[in-house]
Amino acid sequence: RRDVHNATRVPFGVMIPVRVSHNQSIGPGVVPAGVDPAYDAQYANHKGPVAHVGANGFGRPFSVAPGPITHTQTPYVTGTTVLGMKYKDGVMIACDTLGSYGSTKRYKNLQRMRVVNAKTIIGFTGELSDFDYIMTLLDELNTNDYCEDDGKELSPKEIYSYLCRVMYNRRNKFDPLWNSLVVAGLMKDGTQFLGTVGMIGQHYTDSHLAAGFGNHMARPLFREKHTDDMSEPEARALMEDALRACVMRDKSMMNKFQIAKVEFGKAPTVSEPFAVATSWDYEKFKNPSEFAPGTW
Repeated sequence: RRDVHNATRVPFGVMIPVRVSHNQSIGPGVVPAGVDPAYDAQYANHKGPVAHVGANGFGRPFSVAPGPITHTQTPYVTGTTVLGMKYKDGVMIACDTLGSYGSTKRYKNLQRMRVVNAKTIIGFTGELSDFDYIMTLLDELNTNDYCEDDGKELSPKEIYSYLCRVMYNRRNKFDPLWNSLVVAGLMKDGTQFLGTVGMIGQHYTDSHLAAGFGNHMARPLFREKHTDDMSEPEARALMEDALRACVMRDKSMMNKFQIAKVEFGKAPTVSEPFAVATSWDYEKFKNPSEFAPGTW
């Protein structure tokens, strides 16, 4: 009996072979239990994967490669800097449209800002798939608001607080969502809101902010020139200056940007992609190794 048991057991990690014959009522690759006794006996003690069982619960599972459950430890498709600022008539955020696959500029038409509801917009840095999951959570909240049918919806500050809890909760599970988020919008009392949340739950609000590499390049410009009562053209000009400073120093950025705005009395908008004027004719760029012997 022991010899028979050892002969019929399949080593862990070996996939159950997919059968050519199938039951038409269930679909290809699925053999109902009891239809093929020899097949049932052969794999009766198989301890491999048991996922993808037929819809009626009695079908033979599809073949799936076994393996451990893993968490996101290395992001794959990522976005870089997101900038945000308040101005007299509302609030705006901006970022480029690049999705990098490692160091490869792979996806060049990626919209990294989304409209959450009638008063809130959001932008992200970091892993694209994790942000898609976050948007799924926000869509569920919007669906609940719609089903209540009471004319109310979450404010930007409420969405910001919710995301703070989500990011910190996942951090405590040692399975963080690999993103930094910028949340912007208008409150019910007419005030502007602008806040950012990091991947381990760190967060703050301010009149201007940045997520990603733009913290080092853009915020010095904002501190020098930004005021809360500046007009929309002045705010856009400052935003373009900050984007220019970033794109000329960040290899993970491209010269193709979008600006999203929420203004008083208007629906949130996300602009069409545009480029900023750049120049590589600066004196220091002509001979960058002049004061650095040994470089090239």
